[in-house]
Amino acid sequence: MTEYEVAIVKYGSRTTTRSDVYLNYQVYHAPDGPIGMDYFFWVVRNADRTVLVDTGFSDLGGRRRQRTMLIDPVEACARLGILPAAAPTVVVTHAHYDHIGNLARFPRSDIVIAERELAFWATGTSRHPQFHHSVEDDELAALRAAREEGRVVTFADRHELAPGIEVLEVGGHTPGQSVVRVATGDGTALLASDAIHYYEEYEQNMPFMSVANLVDMYRAFDRVRDMVKAGEVDHVVSGHDPGTLARFTPARGELNDVVATIGRPA
Repeated sequence: MTEYEVAIVKYGSRTTTRSDVYLNYQVYHAPDGPIGMDYFFWVVRNADRTVLVDTGFSDLGGRRRQRTMLIDPVEACARLGILPAAAPTVVVTHAHYDHIGNLARFPRSDIVIAERELAFWATGTSRHPQFHHSVEDDELAALRAAREEGRVVTFADRHELAPGIEVLEVGGHTPGQSVVRVATGDGTALLASDAIHYYEEYEQNMPFMSVANLVDMYRAFDRVRDMVKAGEVDHVVSGHDPGTLARFTPARGELNDVVATIGRPA
């Protein structure tokens, strides 16, 4: 079996409230209070292949929304030995500003994205404020330009990127929200991205406030639970939970505080 190391890279953060995070929070009859939100991208690699899963928010996209950037995502990649010139494949789990903010800085990379996700952001519906507030027009333009250049691979339902790396479309948060399943030396990891922002969200069936299809969001929770129960997934990696890094192995050296790993590169 082909195995990989997964690096979970924390590049940003913010503090907000529970009522700002969870959809219709009042239905839980629970007190409001502060909650942190971390921002991640992910690296999947072994001796033969390097794949970036999302590229984080840009400096501009973060500043517009008052997010704190802890480390520039491309600089974090460089410290991990990953340079844009090497053209690593990029999986886009969905096209929100905090997941495609640096795509243009990887001008030679092939990009994998669900066809439903790519198509939605070209529709008039995507211009409504409830959707459009989560994207940057120039970043969507960079994604379209990459497709025109022949660098975008789209799929429906599932896509085997390489042996041991599978991209699964689940929807919910966005029309084509995807997750990535990776074989590692320490079991199978599921990079849930924003299908599961917080572990509490998934464990307590508490949908995130930004949702394209609520039924699909609930179904995504069930799908992940079914994969875990069936032994198809050993590690669930959330998209924004501040407790994520503590669940895995801290990186050594200068990135110790912002990177954790699963498995070792084969």
